[in-house]
Amino acid sequence: MPVDMSQSSHVLLEVKNLSKSFRGLMALQNYNVQLTEGEILGIIGPNGAGKSTVFNLLTGHLNLTKGSIVFRNIDITHAAPEEIAGLGIGRTFQNIRLFGSMSCIGNVIAAMQMKERQSLLGAILNLSHFREQEKRFAMQARTLLALFNLQEHADSPALSLSYGDQRRLEIVRAVALKPRLLLLDEPTAGMNPHESAEVINLIKRIHDEYHLTIIIIEHNMPLVMKVCSRLQVLNYGEIIAEGKPENVRNDPRVIESYLGRVG
Repeated sequence: MPVDMSQSSHVLLEVKNLSKSFRGLMALQNYNVQLTEGEILGIIGPNGAGKSTVFNLLTGHLNLTKGSIVFRNIDITHAAPEEIAGLGIGRTFQNIRLFGSMSCIGNVIAAMQMKERQSLLGAILNLSHFREQEKRFAMQARTLLALFNLQEHADSPALSLSYGDQRRLEIVRAVALKPRLLLLDEPTAGMNPHESAEVINLIKRIHDEYHLTIIIIEHNMPLVMKVCSRLQVLNYGEIIAEGKPENVRNDPRVIESYLGRVG
């Protein structure tokens, strides 16, 4: 259902009072965010603070307890995951979810096919336009893999990649969906400092080249400090601080709940 947001047409995402209760336990309480196009927002906080719950609610993988979600002037509060993805929200997961036995390029093409919703009849009959589309997908997929320095692994099974490369492949697959909003759930988890630095640069690059709006969940403070224009800090399911990274980092509540425990 369209929502009148004429006074703030630059707003891509608006979330109000988003809450989720699991058997009476509040995992997220009254979460709010207004995200403008092109912004990179970081969400940080201790384990169990509610960060991944935010992503699961935004993408329809969890049903909310209360609140509202408006994306591109459309109320998606109760939309199904495939509807939300079709509108332009792509994501990665904290636990890698690739098609392990499928080739890297196959993983990327599968995402493109999902976005284009190619008809089953066309696939069965192998029509000429379907074959042309598959060639186009293959070229685009190889271009994306090259952007992430994965071109040499294009025909290798996803599970044969190192952990860091699997993380990058998952981002490639999310970008292949041509999202307007990209949700990255701990994109540098398990990576060494060199790999993490590469991912930082890649996030900056895809943000600029693909004109993406991005939300990042991270424990890697150098990453969020370098790439995010704004930070939110969650603790026990509530926002305890929000603002520019340098201001949030010096907030006493943040230091006590999270940053103070980071080496």
